[in-house]
Amino acid sequence: MNIEIQRELFLQSFAIAGSVVPSRTTKPVLENVRIEAAPGRVVMFAVNNEIGMRLEAEGVEVKTAGVALLPVSRVLPLLRESSDEKLGIEVNQDHILITGRQTKVKLQARDPEEFPPVADFTETSFFTIKSSIFRRMLHRTAFATDNESSRFALGGVLLEYGDDQLTAVATDGRRLARMQGGAEIKGQLQLEAMTIVPTAAVSLLEKCLPDDDSPVEVAPRSNDILVRNGRTVVYSRLVEGRFPRWRDAFPGHRPEALRVQLPVEATMSAIRLATVVADTESRGLDFEFAQGTLKLNLACANIGESHIEIPVAYEGAEIAITLDYRFFTDFLRVLDSSSTFTMEIESPEKAALCSTDDGYGYVIMPLSRDRR
Repeated sequence: MNIEIQRELFLQSFAIAGSVVPSRTTKPVLENVRIEAAPGRVVMFAVNNEIGMRLEAEGVEVKTAGVALLPVSRVLPLLRESSDEKLGIEVNQDHILITGRQTKVKLQARDPEEFPPVADFTETSFFTIKSSIFRRMLHRTAFATDNESSRFALGGVLLEYGDDQLTAVATDGRRLARMQGGAEIKGQLQLEAMTIVPTAAVSLLEKCLPDDDSPVEVAPRSNDILVRNGRTVVYSRLVEGRFPRWRDAFPGHRPEALRVQLPVEATMSAIRLATVVADTESRGLDFEFAQGTLKLNLACANIGESHIEIPVAYEGAEIAITLDYRFFTDFLRVLDSSSTFTMEIESPEKAALCSTDDGYGYVIMPLSRDRR
């Protein structure tokens, strides 16, 4: 195999494929990315025990077709540190030779036939959804997962379909993130089991899916899932186990609840100011709504206390709730800083609901006053 690469473009693809490679494995061949070079096309393959991917590389000229394994721990830092605009990668049975104007590196080659097969997308029944929407759904829910739970399968994002919408849900038992997006079913898709996509696969999808309207095809099966966008395919095993009845925790219509629209950037800034007196143990932040004002109060016995006010469009009765500020800032971080969201509170003892106009909802369980 002999190819010439535009280093920066090739690096982008190789870094994504390399993120699949396990940090520790009993199968050293998995520490490589398989490269298949054909006229006009180079495809990268990476796999671990749970996830696999096929990714078409950009910025490559194929001089001689062939197949090779590139060790990620050696090639990735070389691509990052080299200052050459273009590099040649030539591989024979024994060696990998990487050369440029200022670079010459020779590595031991490994037999590409040792590399395990990576699943391809051959399904005829699947969901289809815009890439930007699906990517946003994953990004806005994955942070609420819990990989340590032993009772429920919380170490991933649940995908459900109904009424021409795909719903993504994640929870750790103390907060719950849910987002919906328009989707269609192609073929005769049968939903027989819970589709819980592990966080590692979600992270990979966030990296490789473009922020555009190109279609993403999602094919959940009984034990795994396949996702395709263009010429990129991601395969993942599903999280085994039972997801909790999340709808029971998601507030329904609450006519008596306080609802106020808040700016993301100003709210985040106010929380950062209020938490300058916080330590690792103090996590409860008081949200107090009064006429035209939101007051954020936090007290830490060994450090001090803070009282921050921001103006809000609220004219109702005074109401307060104590929330874990870390959970609240997790929510704000996945929103556009220039946007707004709606906060809904019914009482200090019931869950707060934060929502946006594009189908995103985030539930936070309150803290009692003595757990601040």
